[in-house]
Amino acid sequence: SNNGSNVNNIYMTKQELLDDLLLAHASLCHTNNAVMANTGKLMNLIRNVSSFGLALCPLDVRQESTRHTEALDAITRFIGVGRYSEWDEDTRLTWLSGELMNKRPLIRHGAWRDNSMFSDTAVDTLETFAAIAECPEESLGAYVISQATSASDVMAVLMLQRNAGVAKELRVVPLFETLDDLKGAKKSMETLYTTPAYVGSLRDRKQEIMIGYSDSAKDAGRLAASWAQYESQEELAALAKQYHIDLTFFHGKGGTVGRGGNPSTFDAILSHAPETINGRFRVTEQGEMINQNFGHAERAERTLDIYTAAVLAEKQTKRPVPSAEWRELMHKLSEKSCAAYRKIVRGDERFVPYFRSATPELELSELKIGSRPAKRKASGGVESLRAIPWNFAWTQTRLNLPTWLGVGQAVNEMLDSEDAEAFRNMYNEWGSFRTTIDLVEMVLAKSEPVIAKHYDDLLVTDDLAKELGLEIRQIHHDTEQAVLRLANHTELGEDNALLCRVLKVRNPYVDCLNVLQAETLKRLRAVPEGEGDSERKKVLNDALLTTITGIANGMGNTG
Repeated sequence: SNNGSNVNNIYMTKQELLDDLLLAHASLCHTNNAVMANTGKLMNLIRNVSSFGLALCPLDVRQESTRHTEALDAITRFIGVGRYSEWDEDTRLTWLSGELMNKRPLIRHGAWRDNSMFSDTAVDTLETFAAIAECPEESLGAYVISQATSASDVMAVLMLQRNAGVAKELRVVPLFETLDDLKGAKKSMETLYTTPAYVGSLRDRKQEIMIGYSDSAKDAGRLAASWAQYESQEELAALAKQYHIDLTFFHGKGGTVGRGGNPSTFDAILSHAPETINGRFRVTEQGEMINQNFGHAERAERTLDIYTAAVLAEKQTKRPVPSAEWRELMHKLSEKSCAAYRKIVRGDERFVPYFRSATPELELSELKIGSRPAKRKASGGVESLRAIPWNFAWTQTRLNLPTWLGVGQAVNEMLDSEDAEAFRNMYNEWGSFRTTIDLVEMVLAKSEPVIAKHYDDLLVTDDLAKELGLEIRQIHHDTEQAVLRLANHTELGEDNALLCRVLKVRNPYVDCLNVLQAETLKRLRAVPEGEGDSERKKVLNDALLTTITGIANGMGNTG
């Protein structure tokens, strides 16, 4: 190709290569070789290039909103206009809108290097944007903003891309994670849709929004988070329609039910709020679920078949929209569930010591087996812990606490109230709510409080923490009874014969791994601090990693 954008005749974009391939295709057709052109290797190559480009799969960039605030704070101090971090939301938006209208960068490239006004975090953030500017434009997809809380968080990333000179700006995707963020998402996005500088940056008026399933569940419990996610997506979809924005949701789910996962992909997609998917569905696959769903060609094809069928079915299937009565019931249920969940996780001073002694949470951090640090901050309690190790640690002990804590108390209170009949009708008639409760039932069937008690007996030394462990196992039992009562079942998972058979075969093997893991943890914690690099500790860490892998695969819904 003689395209001027080529560098030393290297193809830099998908279109450059496609132009030459299509020229060859046209030449074959013009010389009466259409059969060869349409059925041979050339057509296969055209299809592959069209689907995958030159980068196979573009990568997303993901960073926390606080780091962008810190970078812009350093910049505003450097150019002498004040401290960005101290401005209120309106001041930030006004300044960002004004600067986005200008062509000039805020500061020259590299001005942050060897400058005391820029912290290490600010330098790292600005270097990331500089690297984005140097990457071929098709190698990167979206810039996802973790912990997005306001419109200025989104505008800040747009501003930093402009400042770095990114030729084709990455689409900016806010990730709304906590309960409060989900409830405030509509206000943040409406502010953006009414800001000309932002709307003008949208290519073809397309917007992507990521919904955080993990952190919202860790923040408020499974039931409250599920309802907040449902309502938030409804509101955001209606808002986008109002402002003529083409919206796609990016669902940040994990493998565990506590992180939004559902082993029944088809049912999971159909449980989303009507008019929120509209033929487009983007979702994360993480941890062991990648191998489970895509580890073999036939399995990968089957998984993609299910996704495709579900997205098509969702478009064509008429599903009930929650009535005003159901919405009121869900608000009551969510409030009760959230309060019961936070009473233990946030309000009980025994909880953090219990969590850290009864689960392998601390050891998971040391083993560095995750894709990211276990904590967002080096200090802090459960609130600073990332959702993956939070769920993973409880999965390892077979208690699966994040999925069911708060559910039983809320369900029992609803069944004992004057709303009991309406509540049962909602379970029987509304598929989305029934799917949520059925998932909790599945996780309860997989849980083994006896195994969790073994961890307590072996690892928990504080008497108060032991008392909490006993109370939590009682709450687990009460939750089982509440779910059975609502579902009108006599045994957990009684309508899931496959799950019952799998558990009978699998549990004896996983039980042994749990016993080995608890003993390994006990011995690891007994190693003196001075022997951190000893051969003994290395052997124990290897043994622990083996049990972690075995239990994760045995449980089947991790990641």
